[in-house]
Amino acid sequence: MGAALGWAVVSHYFTSPEGPARRRTLTVTLRGTRVDVQVDRGVFSGDRLDPGTRVLLDTVGEPPPSGNLLDLGCGWGPISLALAQASPAARVLAVDVNERALELTRENAAAAGLALEAWEPAALLETESQLRLDALWSNPPIRIGKAALHEILRTWLPRLRPGAQAHLVVQKNLGSDSLQRWIAETLEMDVVRLTSVKGYRVLVVTGAHQSSEI
Repeated sequence: MGAALGWAVVSHYFTSPEGPARRRTLTVTLRGTRVDVQVDRGVFSGDRLDPGTRVLLDTVGEPPPSGNLLDLGCGWGPISLALAQASPAARVLAVDVNERALELTRENAAAAGLALEAWEPAALLETESQLRLDALWSNPPIRIGKAALHEILRTWLPRLRPGAQAHLVVQKNLGSDSLQRWIAETLEMDVVRLTSVKGYRVLVVTGAHQSSEI
């Protein structure tokens, strides 16, 4: 499968989590809307709304009202839920390799009355090899290491339609500036910094052309 689709096996919350589930209910505010969600151990930020995700949700404008909207590395689903709330006519795709995360995202969406699809990344691309994206929002898995992260972004960012945008939130001290340079120089995509809040930077990547690699 490779790191591009499967995330590198470096931490429990990137793959099938070890240990028994220990769910609890958390009340969070997603772009002004309070939602009760189920969170769990073995999932990224399994006890709170991650501060980077909060920065992303609080600073990015409205997503497209229709089309394919992707949450890359969905965890228990805060970004996916926010996308589905904002764009009920869109197709919201939540992607993660963590089976527990996908289950939580599906259940949280159903409990909130929201429509979305939660996929393991390889399964989605095997089903829709020519998938194109109208938006991509992500708190990407920086801690898997640069090589694995780059492979993930190399897989998904070129799938943006021309003019469509990806919004990525990255901690400054975890390499947001170097990631911005890598996207510009290696993927040859337009990338700018939207904002910097509490040590987190939101990068905006714009799709320019369709890659021959897709």
